Amino acid sequence: MSSLERRLPREALRWELPVVCLLAWLGFIGIPLAEGAIGLSWDALNHHIYLGWVAQEPRFDRDLFAAGGQAYQYPYLYWPVYKMAVMGWSGVWAGVALASLHLVTVPPVWMLARLCMPGATVFDALMRAMAVAMAFMTGVVLSQFDSTSNDLMAAAPLVWCLALALVPLDANRPSWFTPARSVALSGLLAGASIAFKLSNGPLVLVAMPLAWLLASPGAIGKRILLVALGCAMTMLGLCLVYASWGLALWQEFGNPIYPFYDGHFAPIREAAGWKR
Repeated sequence: MSSLERRLPREALRWELPVVCLLAWLGFIGIPLAEGAIGLSWDALNHHIYLGWVAQEPRFDRDLFAAGGQAYQYPYLYWPVYKMAVMGWSGVWAGVALASLHLVTVPPVWMLARLCMPGATVFDALMRAMAVAMAFMTGVVLSQFDSTSNDLMAAAPLVWCLALALVPLDANRPSWFTPARSVALSGLLAGASIAFKLSNGPLVLVAMPLAWLLASPGAIGKRILLVALGCAMTMLGLCLVYASWGLALWQEFGNPIYPFYDGHFAPIREAAGWKR
């Protein structure tokens, strides 16, 4: 038997994810440390810092389309960029801080890799680590570590909701992590991902019900009930995360997703007696 076929002890397997996260973190922060700064793209100058400012201090009474239509995106993910900018952080340490935040996307990617390669040998562990590395080596993802973009942060709940949706397929999952609980948590995070970026919505609405249906065990009736649970939790997650921002937009513009589909909200404004 070769060394790659050797079975890892249970204690070593417990440390697999922390080790993968540590290696990923070192790789992430190595990019701004090596470059000595992070880039300021047009997006950063147009709306990244501005939206962080809005997250801390709403400016609806003073600004109108200050960053174009992007001035009304969900702003709270941009707050760290704004805060580090006004506090005078160097590009290096701002880059390290932002790269560290992206670490939240590593565990769900590893969970997906373990579903595809669930074995306990050295070879299996190496393949899982390689899969995680490859997931972060595309040009689009690597560019996130040299910019103020928060696309990875906005994608984090989407990756988590997919990983949690597939937990029922994991033979090694804890006994308390029932299909209903995995679907409920997955749905909450699916809703959060839509709140973070509305463009995540079509993907969530198409992919997640299918994932819940196919990954859940039992008869088709039980699976359909779990899909309904996931959809309900998605709505709950969206409402919980988006409520404060959506309410602010509604109070100011009569449209919780302003400026999109503003004409469609005109009848709702009339029915609700909305007035600016």
